[in-house]
Amino acid sequence: MPDTPDRRMAGKVCIVTGAASGIGRAIARRLAASGAIVALADIAERPIEGGEPTRALIEAEGGRAFFHPTDVADPAQVDALVAEAVRRHGRLDVLVNNACIRHARPLLELEEADWRRLLDVNLGGVYRCSRAAVRQMLRQEPVDEARGRIVNLSSQHGIVAAPGDLGYGVSKAGIAYLTRQVAADYAARRIVCNAVAPGKIQTGQGGRALDPEVMDRAVRRTPWPRLGRPEDVAGAVLFLASSEARYITGAELMVDGGWMAA
Repeated sequence: MPDTPDRRMAGKVCIVTGAASGIGRAIARRLAASGAIVALADIAERPIEGGEPTRALIEAEGGRAFFHPTDVADPAQVDALVAEAVRRHGRLDVLVNNACIRHARPLLELEEADWRRLLDVNLGGVYRCSRAAVRQMLRQEPVDEARGRIVNLSSQHGIVAAPGDLGYGVSKAGIAYLTRQVAADYAARRIVCNAVAPGKIQTGQGGRALDPEVMDRAVRRTPWPRLGRPEDVAGAVLFLASSEARYITGAELMVDGGWMAA
């Protein structure tokens, strides 16, 4: 977290999906450290990488947050999440669509059920959460020129291939398009929608993320002399969630250490 106080999000009501672990956890903490009230949405509160729940960390750091169990593949749970944030705090200023799953398989090894689940959570979740958020935001008066802001987590692998990982890349490419479409459709009504596209981010989770072949490729492809950290992504999300980005909408901000530039 930043060493100096940053209150640019003071009083703003934010939802972060997939907030229990990894990048979502870092985003939620950064927003809360900047003064936001954060609704932590995830299917379980315990972090995948271990440690204290996100809510406990935020409260220990002097921030405000509440946990709301949510499966973004379920429209009723998504609608209940937005309704609860508004019931508690009166409005919704920011939605961060971070929740996703991964099941790395090439085309011929990706079963129908796994394909459907990947799209339902990764892309369908962004659709459902954005739909619920925009419905609420349209009822609100603008603050700092915007009725509300949406920040989606896409990926460099929605632009270039993720070897042997068809479903993830397709879902992230869809998120990038959805971001542009929502931005264009609702700009006149003062709703902002942008995306952050991370490169290789080390979250402390295990599995394929630590596979030597995957790590070697990431290090070779990243010009910056280290791989990314969740806090790198959180800083970009904070910028796009704040009024400092008031004239930016429909953009996809790379946070990849120069991977896509090389």
